[in-house]
Amino acid sequence: MLVSDTSGLFIFKFNKPTGIKNEDGRLSSFKLFQNYPNPFNPTTKLSFEIGHQSFVSLKVYDLIGNEIAVLVNEEKPSGNYNFEFKPGNLTSGVYFCELRAGEKIQTIKMLYLK
Repeated sequence: MLVSDTSGLFIFKFNKPTGIKNEDGRLSSFKLFQNYPNPFNPTTKLSFEIGHQSFVSLKVYDLIGNEIAVLVNEEKPSGNYNFEFKPGNLTSGVYFCELRAGEKIQTIKMLYLK
């Protein structure tokens, strides 16, 4: 980044971290990405990444908290994963996708339009 004022030119350099390494050198990551497309019809793609092997669950809930679908419910090694959600005969509306891996939890909001 370059910044200047009436007295001269100043140069600042910012380094952004790209990840945090655990003691064993692996990246510590946990991320549930926003579904695509959103709003969606008839299907949507769900993606997530985990930085280490753990028991993973990926579930879809309706607006009042009823479990609608279980997309993943098993031990997974570290990596990036992609799934497709097909709502079938669900009504249009807001749904939530929740990712759990170990003690970490992340939720996104999805909009289904018929």
